[in-house]
Amino acid sequence: MKLIGKERSVMIYRIIIEKGEDFGFIAHCPAIPGCHSQGRSMEDAIENIKDAMIGCLEVVDRELIPTVADKYTIVEVAI
Repeated sequence: MKLIGKERSVMIYRIIIEKGEDFGFIAHCPAIPGCHSQGRSMEDAIENIKDAMIGCLEVVDRELIPTVADKYTIVEVAI
C-alpha cells in the first residue's frame, strides 16, 4: 500500500477495550507503551485507538517494541 510517497506495511496489534467508569469505552494497545484512547461507543474507541497507535508509532523507537516473533508464540486451537 502506498501512502503519500511512503510505503506502509500492515501490522496487526491486539487491543483491549473496557467499559469506562464515567465515560464510554477505553481502549489500550499493550504492545505500544502508553498507547490508550477512548470513545463514546466501542466503535469510536476502536477508531480512536487506531489513530493513537499510528501517532505513537510515529514517535517511538520501533526497536523498543517487541514483535510477536521476538516475544510470543501464538497458536490457535479449537476445542
